[in-house]
Formats: sequence, C-alpha cells, structure tokens
Amino acid sequence: MAKTKSGKAAQQDPNDLLENPEVLAERLGRGEAFLKQNSKVLGGVLIAAIILIGGILFFQINNENKNKEAQAEMFQAVYFYEQDSIDFALNGDGINAGFLEIVDEYPRTDAANLANFYIGSIYLSEKNFGEAIEYLEKFSSDDYLVQAKAYSLLGDAHLESGNLDQAISNYEKAASYKENDYFTPRYLYKLAIAYEEAGRIQDAIASYDEIETKYYESYEYSFARKHKARLEGLAAK
Repeated sequence: MAKTKSGKAAQQDPNDLLENPEVLAERLGRGEAFLKQNSKVLGGVLIAAIILIGGILFFQINNENKNKEAQAEMFQAVYFYEQDSIDFALNGDGINAGFLEIVDEYPRTDAANLANFYIGSIYLSEKNFGEAIEYLEKFSSDDYLVQAKAYSLLGDAHLESGNLDQAISNYEKAASYKENDYFTPRYLYKLAIAYEEAGRIQDAIASYDEIETKYYESYEYSFARKHKARLEGLAAK
C-alpha cells in the first residue's frame, strides 16, 4: 500500500503554493512585517547608497571643472615650451602658471597628466635624468603617438643613466606600441643601439633587420642596413 504524505506542504505541489491566494497573502504579510521591523536599517542603506552615488557624481563634475581650469592655465606654459623658454614653461613667469604648478594645483586631471610629459621631456633635455624618469613614469595616454614617445623618452633617460635593461624595456614598448611607418623605425633604431650596448648582438641585428624589411622608406633604413652588415660581420668572426 502506498504511503500517504502528511501536512499541508506535502499535499500540494510547490507551484500550487505560489498560485494559492492565501499563501501569497501570507508571504506578502511576512514581507511587510520584515520591512516594518527593519525600516531603519533599510533606510540607512538607501541613504548610504544615495550619498555614495552623489559623492561619485560630485567628484566627476568637480574634476572636470578643475581640468578645464588647468587646461586654460596651462596654455601659456605650452607656449613657453614651444618657444624654448624652458624655465618659464616649468616655473611660470610670475603671472602665468608653469607645468610644475599645474601638477601641484590640479592633481588627477588630464592637464596635470600631460604636464608630467612636458616636465619629463624638459628635465631630459637638461640631462636631469632622475627627475625626467620620475615625471615620465607618471604619464599615460591613449594617444598612440604621445604614449610611444613617452616610452622612447624614458628609454633615453635610462640609457643615459646607464640602466640598459630599463632602456631596452622602454624602447621595446615604444617600438611595439601601435606601430606606424614614421615613428616605429626610429624607436627600433634606438632599441638596436641599446641592444648592442648590452652585448645582445643578435637582437640588435634583428631590430635593424625589421627596419630594413618593414620600413624601407624610412629615414633610418640606410643606417639600419649599414649597421646590420657591420654587426653581422662582427658576429661572424
């Protein structure tokens, strides 16, 4: 004889329970009771969420406003930079802000980020390699020309400082970052020089070969062919 199920839950299918008006009413009642009992907690969570969202929006709007201010102030510093008035570009002229002030006054803005690039390149030109590295490493950009240039400048600063491994690493980044016919062969040429200084002759030959094979219309092409032949002669001895 088959056993019979006991109790209300055993006599009905779970789907039937969800369709039963009495069961639904009971469960809704439980939900209302829960809300009443925990209204303060739920209200606190809601307020915290509103404050968090409001804080994020305020930060974004405030940062955008600061970025616009910084870009307007940086205009003159860029002009000084382009005119080779390096001291004014860095420190300002007493009326207009320089790049260093932009970085200090407007941190976390796009303008300050770009100012790091300018500052790094200026220090590199002044052979202040440590400062150049510090500021260039703070810079990042989605612009393939500027970011690759920053890697190349970092490579120059490390090379001049005698840090061959870091120089090679940054030249590799510059050469492989969104390759193009104009700048990539230049970075490959620098990379080959760094490889040779590090004693990595075959890697240097490979870099020159890439210029010869892929960038035969570039300015670096004839130099790459000459130095590749020279290194192949040395390697054959």
